[in-house]
Amino acid sequence: MEEPLDLIKLSLSERVYIKCRNSRELRGTLHAYDQHLNMVLSQVEETITTIEEDEETGEEIVSKKTRNVGMLFVRGDIVVLVSPPLRTS
Repeated sequence: MEEPLDLIKLSLSERVYIKCRNSRELRGTLHAYDQHLNMVLSQVEETITTIEEDEETGEEIVSKKTRNVGMLFVRGDIVVLVSPPLRTS
């Protein structure tokens, strides 16, 4: 590997984990990318985490919403990191 994008190239046609701005996480199969990290993914699971504060108790309420998308274009300027999917055992 000589350049950072070489690691992404090795992940083509593989499942990847993408952390995005605004507490979004994506897991899907990477089909294409460019130098701006715009990406095309299939079989995507998107998770959006929101944190709200209970006005009465002051406690944080964390909620996660998940949706499945068949094909998704990800704009590169929202990408924070790209890695093989996180494994939970």
